[in-house]
Amino acid sequence: MNFSDPHLIPLWKKVESGDRLSLADGRALFASQDLLGLGWMANHIREQRHGRQATFVFNRQINPTNICVLSCKFCDYATKEGKPNAYVLSEKDILDRLSPELREVHIVGGLYSKWSFDDYLNVLRVIRRAYPHIQLKAYTAVEIDYFSRKEKISIREVLQRLQNEGLVCLPGGGAEIFSERIRKALFPFKIGWSKWSEVHRTAHELGIRSNATMLYGHIETLEERLDHILKLRDLQDQTKGFLSFIPLAFQPGLTGIVERQTSSVDDLKTIAVSRLLLDNFDHIKSYWVTVGEETCSMALRFGADDVDGTILEERIMHAAKAETPVGMARDRLVRIIREAGCIPVERDALYNVVQIFEEKPHALIA
Repeated sequence: MNFSDPHLIPLWKKVESGDRLSLADGRALFASQDLLGLGWMANHIREQRHGRQATFVFNRQINPTNICVLSCKFCDYATKEGKPNAYVLSEKDILDRLSPELREVHIVGGLYSKWSFDDYLNVLRVIRRAYPHIQLKAYTAVEIDYFSRKEKISIREVLQRLQNEGLVCLPGGGAEIFSERIRKALFPFKIGWSKWSEVHRTAHELGIRSNATMLYGHIETLEERLDHILKLRDLQDQTKGFLSFIPLAFQPGLTGIVERQTSSVDDLKTIAVSRLLLDNFDHIKSYWVTVGEETCSMALRFGADDVDGTILEERIMHAAKAETPVGMARDRLVRIIREAGCIPVERDALYNVVQIFEEKPHALIA
């Protein structure tokens, strides 16, 4: 690779030799204008780990309610009881959204004061009873902390009870940005790094795997992005419990926080820097819901190795006016992966391989 930015050359030498990149290295990566060189470095690491394979899961997102006790400035999804857009799903509503071919159900929603912890547990029971083979990925650290405080039980007990109902892993949501400055400005009543990390650390101690996210493209600085990423790297060094890292591009919606969504260049750069810094994370996800199909596909050459899943009905980002499809058919995800020159692999919630979509032979031209 002929780097157009000479500052990438010593960083490439560190990557090539397997040396860990530092905070200063992260600053240099974000500062570089050599997007192709940065992507090439990240893709090198990605191919070392995963070859040409890229994964997805046949899943469904269930959001039991959008009624929430919190009022976060960046959220267009949550509402208050009595508002015209408020809803609470019944057991029938939940089951009507499921089908036997699903591998994973991803469950997140609002903090509803009229529901007990047992009501939230019952969402898992209903699904598990009807479809015992579907893996359950449920409830963010924000929700788990809420259950703990509401029921006056420990986080460990909350997680153990969820585990008893079939929970196999936690989603990474609620992380936002681990910056006290931003927490106070945008979500002052929401948990920060200390409680978020406690929930995930405890889950890992119990053998529950989890994912990690970062919401970027709003009022955060690049230094705050790097601090977020390196906090996760340190925690992964200690617990080894994270499955994947998911950078989430902020959807401005009607919040007025920023005028427009961050650029595809910023999306690709953030994914590449994440891959290079998070040397102890197996998977970096390109979440098609927030970055769009084209950037999602390109990101598979910038360090990402997973595109999430079919989802079928995504409410949270689309409440913030995300312009991507509400759901994605399996064939469409396969095409997105193939367009990047990668081999599509269907997985389950824990990244076990379900099936590999081998390359189709090229037709002969007479």
